[in-house]
Amino acid sequence: MKKSIVIFYFMLLYALVQLISWGTLVVKLQPARMAMVMGEGSVFLFLLCIGAYFLHQSIKKEDRLREQQQNFLLSVTHELKSPLAAIKLSLQTIIKRDLDKARQTSLLNNSLKDIERLDDLVENMLLATKIENRSYTFPKEEFDLSEMVTKITDRLQIHSCNCEQVIKQQIKPGIKITGDPFTLSSVVTNLVENAVKYSGPCADIGVELAEKDGHTFLAVYDKGPGIPDAEKMLIFDKFYRVGDENVRKSKGTGLGLFIVKEVLQKHDADISVRDNVPNGAIFEITFS
Repeated sequence: MKKSIVIFYFMLLYALVQLISWGTLVVKLQPARMAMVMGEGSVFLFLLCIGAYFLHQSIKKEDRLREQQQNFLLSVTHELKSPLAAIKLSLQTIIKRDLDKARQTSLLNNSLKDIERLDDLVENMLLATKIENRSYTFPKEEFDLSEMVTKITDRLQIHSCNCEQVIKQQIKPGIKITGDPFTLSSVVTNLVENAVKYSGPCADIGVELAEKDGHTFLAVYDKGPGIPDAEKMLIFDKFYRVGDENVRKSKGTGLGLFIVKEVLQKHDADISVRDNVPNGAIFEITFS
């Protein structure tokens, strides 16, 4: 990509030199045509600069996309290897050691959670591809959103710290909506997983589902580092992730919030992001 940019600027410089050279030659041969040369040269130079600007922006965009795709591949590799390594270790421990029933059950349960994590990752990649290809039809039906959110939140409860910390739920029972249960479950899963991932162990996380002013309202609160105002809308772009990729501690594919945005658009639902106090972010969804 850098080579392409160098060639592009070299060609631009060459065009400018040729323009000045031919303009100077014409003026020397026919001084009366100076006004025409200056006028046409100015128009040509203006159009050349406009074209160069948009071409440069396009090259930069392609460069950013290439870097994001490379980071995506690295992230996916990491996201796949971590749970696979944990599952392998658990199974090897069960096979090689004489463990009691309780210890075996604990290791198997941990392996099941890692398998669910892998399943979520694969589903995200497949769904993102189908959404981009417009091959997913979003079949809609009436279902119990309260039951879905409760089930997903229970599955993603935090078990990685020593304190008695759980995801705090404020879920009004019996809330039903019409939509695609599969993709909306992906929306809830991605938002809650992000809250867990970025909040760190034992941080307060909240999930609220209620009805306000005739609309269904879902909010996910976290106590993570927060999202700068300039990036609050960019986070929904495909592959985009907050912060510097080289120093970021938390891993991810950059597909989760892209899927959230696309799915909610298909359901005529709005999502907004605001700061949590004293730190963190709040994702709010309003179903029409």
